[in-house]
Amino acid sequence: MKIISGIDKIGTVGLFITAIFSPCCFPLFAFGATALGLGGFELFGGWTMYIFMAMVVISNIGFYIAYKKHECLYPLMISVPSALLIFYGYYMQNMTLLYIGMFGILAATIVNYYRFYLDKKYNCCKPDNMAKVNLASTLTCPECGHASTETMPTDACQFFYDCKKCKKILKPLPGDCCIYCSYGSVKCPPIQTGEKCC
Repeated sequence: MKIISGIDKIGTVGLFITAIFSPCCFPLFAFGATALGLGGFELFGGWTMYIFMAMVVISNIGFYIAYKKHECLYPLMISVPSALLIFYGYYMQNMTLLYIGMFGILAATIVNYYRFYLDKKYNCCKPDNMAKVNLASTLTCPECGHASTETMPTDACQFFYDCKKCKKILKPLPGDCCIYCSYGSVKCPPIQTGEKCC
C-alpha cells in the first residue's frame, strides 16, 4: 500500500534520474553528470526518452491515486499540464517546454507530499469508523447554565464556542483538548474512538 501511495514520488525520482544520467538528451543536467564523471554516459541508451515518458505517466497515475486518497486537486492540476508540456515539448523538440514540465512535476510532488503530511498530522480528528461515533453533544455554559445541542466536527478540533445566551466565549479547561471534552455531554470523536485528539 505504501508503494501505491508513493507512486508519484517513484515516477518523479525516476524522471530526474533518467534526465541526470542522460546528459546527451538533457543538456541542462550535463554539468551535474560531468561532475559525477558521467559526461558521455547514457544510462538507458536508445530507450532514454521512452523511459522518461513512462516516468511522466507513472507520476501522473500516482497523483491521481493521491487525489482519490486526500481529495486535494492541486497536485493533479499542476502535474497534468506539466505532463502535457513534456509531451508537447518532446514532440516539438523544444527542450525549454520539457524542462518547465519536469519542474512542474517536481512542484506537484512537493505539494502532494505536503498534503499527505497534513492528512497524517490531522488524521486524529477523522475517525475511521464513524458508525460508532456520536456526533451530537449538548454544551452547557458554566456561566449562565444555557444548554445547546451541537454537531461536533470530525475534521477539526473546536477550541472556542460562543454561548448563545450570555455570549461568553468558552475555551477548553486545562487538560482537555476541545470545548466538547470540557462542557459537552459527549466527548469529541477522537476521544470516543480512543485516539489522541489535536
